[in-house]
Amino acid sequence: MATVPVYCICRLPYDVTQFMIECDACKDWFHGSCVGVDEDEAPDIDIYHCPNCEKTDGKSTMKNKKRSKHDTGQRGDIRAVQNGSQVFIKELRSRTFPSSEDIVVKLNGSQLTMDYLEEVGFNEPILVLKKDGLGMSMPSPTFYINDVENHVGPDIGVDVIDVTKQKDSKMKLKEFVDYYFSTSRKKVLNVINLEFSDTRMDSIVESPQIVRRLSWVENYWPDDALLGKPKVTKYCLIGVKDSYTDFHIECGGASVWYHVLKGEKIFFLIKPTSANLSLYERWRSSANHTEMFFADQVDKCYKCTLKQGQTLFIPSGWINAVLTPVDTLAFSGHFVHNLSVEMQMRAYEVEKRLKVNCLTPFPNFETACWYVGRHLLERFKGLHKANRQPAAYLIHGAKIINGAFRAWTKKQALLEHEDELPENMKPTQLIKDLAKEIRISEVRLLTLFYCPVLLPCSTALFYCPVLLPCSTALFYCPVLLPCSTALFYCPVLLPCFTALFYCPQIGYSLSQCHPFCHQSPIYYPPLRTCMLSLVGPRFILVAKPTGSRSSISLC
Repeated sequence: MATVPVYCICRLPYDVTQFMIECDACKDWFHGSCVGVDEDEAPDIDIYHCPNCEKTDGKSTMKNKKRSKHDTGQRGDIRAVQNGSQVFIKELRSRTFPSSEDIVVKLNGSQLTMDYLEEVGFNEPILVLKKDGLGMSMPSPTFYINDVENHVGPDIGVDVIDVTKQKDSKMKLKEFVDYYFSTSRKKVLNVINLEFSDTRMDSIVESPQIVRRLSWVENYWPDDALLGKPKVTKYCLIGVKDSYTDFHIECGGASVWYHVLKGEKIFFLIKPTSANLSLYERWRSSANHTEMFFADQVDKCYKCTLKQGQTLFIPSGWINAVLTPVDTLAFSGHFVHNLSVEMQMRAYEVEKRLKVNCLTPFPNFETACWYVGRHLLERFKGLHKANRQPAAYLIHGAKIINGAFRAWTKKQALLEHEDELPENMKPTQLIKDLAKEIRISEVRLLTLFYCPVLLPCSTALFYCPVLLPCSTALFYCPVLLPCSTALFYCPVLLPCFTALFYCPQIGYSLSQCHPFCHQSPIYYPPLRTCMLSLVGPRFILVAKPTGSRSSISLC
C-alpha cells in the first residue's frame, strides 16, 4: 500500500481546509498556523524560508510594494492591503476618527415621531439608546444563533461574506451555525442579508413604528400586485469577531435601521455631499478599490459605536462601513420614504452607473416609485379639493419622481425600464396629472401675484411663514412702499390675533381678523379703487372700494 505524503513540521498529511505555504529553499510545504504565517500576509512575501532554512539561508523577505496614490504617508494611513484582512483590521482598530457626536442626533424613542422628522428632516444619523418608545419588538436577551436556526429553518440558503477576501458565497444556515460554534474558525465569515419576513421569526421581530409609518413598501405597494413586495424590511445580521463590511451606499438610496441584540457594531460614517458621492463613485469603479481605504479620500469619516440594546437610524445616501469587534447578533431593515426622495434617486442613479451587485438589494425600486407617484397624485387632489396645501417636502419629492418618470418613459429609455412598470398603470396620464397638481401646489406655495392698479411694479412677493422657516411674512414692493419693507401678519396662519400692514411713510392700518376677534377691518384711506385677490394656503386678502372710501379686509 502506498504511503500518504506528510508535510510541515507537524508531519501530517495534506488538509485541503488549511492554508499552506511552500519554502523556497527546501521546497517543503508548511501549515501557516504551524509557522506563524497568516493567509492574508502570504501575497506580501517575496521569498519564504521555513524555520529550519532560516538558519542557513536567512530570513524571509517581503515584496517592495509601491505606495498607493491615496496613501498620504501619514502615520495611521491604511496600507495597500486587502480591506477586511487581519492586517487591515489590526490597523483599522488602531486608528482614530472624529467622534460621531458631531453628526449623530441622540433621541429617546418617544421623541422619534413623524412630526419631529417633518419639522427637522431626516438628514443625519439618529441614535436611540433604549428601544423603549420606538414601538419595536425584539426577542428576549436569551435569544441566540441556534434560536435563529430554529425559527428560520436549518436548510435555508444564506449569503456569507468571506471577510478577508470581501467575496460572498452560498451556504446553508445550519452549516454557518456549525462554523459559528466551532472552536477553531479558519475564516472570518459574516451574514448580513438573511431576510426573514416569510419565516416564523417574523412574529417576534417588529421594525420601529416610525419605519412602518415612512416606508413606501409598507404603505403604498398594493397587497394584490402581481409583482410581490420587495423583501427588505427585516434582516438578521450574524457577525463573528473582526467581521468587516466595506464602504457602501444602501441600494435604492434606502435608509436603514440597526438594533444590536447581542454584541457591538462600529460604523464609519461619511456625509453624502456632492463631493463625497463623486469620490465614492470613482473609488467604487476602480479595479483595486478593495485595496484602498475610502475614508482616506474624504475630508471626514466619523466613528459611531452601537452597543447592545441600542438602535441606529442611518439616512439615505450616507456612505458607511461596518466593523464587528465581537461576536454579534443584530437586526436591521431598509426603507425608502418621502423625506429623502432626491437623495434616494441620486443614489439609485449612482448604483445604476456602477452596475454593482449588492448583497442587500432593493429590488424593483422603480416600481415602488410608480406606486408612490400614483399615491401622491391622489393625495394632492384630495388636499386641493379641501383647500389645503401639501407639505413642501412632498411637493419637492413629487417633482423629483415625476422627472424620473419622464426620463424612464422616453423612447430611447423605455425598453430598459418598462419591466418596472406596474400592471394597469398609465404612465403618460399619470405624469400629466401629477405635473398639474404640482403646479397648483407651487402656485399656492409661492403665491406670486400682480395687480397693475394697486402695484405699479410687476410683482410682489409673499412669503408664507407656515411653509417657509421664517417668523414673519414679508409683503414688499419698492414702488408702492417707499420704505424698505412692510410686514404683513396673517392671524389665520400665525399664532397671534392681529393683522398688521405697515408703512411709516404711507400710513398704517391695524385690523383684527373677524373670525378670531369679531371686529370689522379698519378702513384704510390711502388705497385707491382696485380689486386685488390673493389666494394663499388658508386665507384671502381683498382690497376693494367701499362707496367713496376703500378698505382692506382679511378673512
